[in-house]
Amino acid sequence: MARIVIVEDDETIGGRLAAALRGAGHDSEWCPDGASALSRAVRGPADLVLLDLGLPDADGFELCRRLRERLPGAVLVVLTARTGEMDVVQALESGADDYLTKPFRLAELQARIAAHLRRAEPGGDQSLLYIRHGTLLIDRAARRCSTPTQEVELRPKEFDLLVRLAESAGQAVSREDLMSDVWDENWFGPTKTLDVHVAALRRKLGDQVRITTLRHFGYRLEPSKER
Repeated sequence: MARIVIVEDDETIGGRLAAALRGAGHDSEWCPDGASALSRAVRGPADLVLLDLGLPDADGFELCRRLRERLPGAVLVVLTARTGEMDVVQALESGADDYLTKPFRLAELQARIAAHLRRAEPGGDQSLLYIRHGTLLIDRAARRCSTPTQEVELRPKEFDLLVRLAESAGQAVSREDLMSDVWDENWFGPTKTLDVHVAALRRKLGDQVRITTLRHFGYRLEPSKER
């Protein structure tokens, strides 16, 4: 059972989503506005947040950033009627891990939720507990990434992407494989989300990693050089 918070101002949509997720065995809570969502975030952790960007009392992107700060371990999925690429990129840069455009099918949403929760399980689908990449230590069980001097704070999908690339260090990995393995095998949206997350890894990890862009194909995490 997962703790899921639904932030949606439409009472019909919010109520139906909460009921459907409770029917699937989850502990779901509906928040009708940004203020109640932030209040809920203060009360305790959540496993996944469904966030509508079009709220009456808050800027959706700013709320996304604030929820990311208060719920760093949660998967944050944006629900939006906006289909422009820049809106999607801004949502991802504000802290979202995924997005789904309205109108959406409940079955598709539930499949996305199940995929995110499955990948977030510490013991799920792991053959190695630790991956060392130069001086970088990736602890898969604890979902932590650290250097000899500090821990690097990564969002859930940033961590998953780093693990996937590190597992194949020195090998080219296609965009399709990365989207399927890190996000969802049924992903239907544009792959710009991948580029945003790669840029975040480069920024946060600095010279700890070198990720090469392979034009018209994908990415390659270059083999580490022990220092």
